[in-house]
Amino acid sequence: MYNFQKIRFSLFFLSVLVFFLGLPLILFSAFGYKFDNRSLKFVKTGLIFVKTQPAGARIYFNGKLLTEKTPTSMQELLPGTYRISLEMEQHYPWKGEVEVEAGKVSRMDKIILFPVRPNLQQLNQESFNLFFVDPDKKSIYYLDQGKGVVYRSGLDSGIFEDVASLPDKFEPINGWAVSPDRRKLFVFNQRQIGVVFFDNRENYEYPVSPVLLDYRREKVAAAFWHSDSYHLVVLTDKHIQVIESRPGALPVNLVELNNAEKAAFYDFKEDVLYFSDAQRSPDGEIYNNLYKLELHSNLYSLERLIIQPFEGIKSAQKEDNGE
Repeated sequence: MYNFQKIRFSLFFLSVLVFFLGLPLILFSAFGYKFDNRSLKFVKTGLIFVKTQPAGARIYFNGKLLTEKTPTSMQELLPGTYRISLEMEQHYPWKGEVEVEAGKVSRMDKIILFPVRPNLQQLNQESFNLFFVDPDKKSIYYLDQGKGVVYRSGLDSGIFEDVASLPDKFEPINGWAVSPDRRKLFVFNQRQIGVVFFDNRENYEYPVSPVLLDYRREKVAAAFWHSDSYHLVVLTDKHIQVIESRPGALPVNLVELNNAEKAAFYDFKEDVLYFSDAQRSPDGEIYNNLYKLELHSNLYSLERLIIQPFEGIKSAQKEDNGE
């Protein structure tokens, strides 16, 4: 009887001892802590979340293959660097290292496993030098400078048609753009802009032959369509101009430029031109500045703009030059 009570007391004492010794471990684990053998301390853990496109990739974690596949998460990880490899049949593997921080989630959710044999399709049926993709109209335009022809096809190359002819002996072509109304395009080099109209047998508004705009005293650096599909916004080595796409049209100089080396971007949805130019500041130094020129019709009618050219930047230039 005495021995039985002694055993019961020993078991009870041992249970209490295990409880109090194990309670910190249970609490630390519940609050996301883990014992680190390197520092001999309890350290707050982190986790790694892995997601791939497509899903279902095999995961090698520090060289060991896991049973889970993407997307998944690896939890209760001590802070540090881990090696991860992702593999899938018929796809290129992905390898990298991930840094785990205490109490944080390391997200790997931008991984794309690209196929070994991509979906590659030939779209053109004719030779070409330049092309323009129009995703809004699901079309592709091709320029064949050798034959002087403009072709158009669908994005899947289902229809391939001859839509226009380029001006004779128009070389080289430094740039080109299809108009917003998709009824014409322009090509340009330093000395000419050629406006080419698409098939217009039933449209007597446009001329049959291309419209050629000559630049003998200035060099064309860039050109853009205005949203009305009739005016062109042109940057030369000396000016910013607007010009109508009609025979005999004369350009109107809106801004006088000082810097021959310039950059420009035209937002045809808002009809705003952003361009760089060098100007002399009050301290006498010359700086390259960025300017914004608004050309949209809700601020100016183009007729008024042509009659009364924009003077704001030109006035600023004269003030900077002390005129």
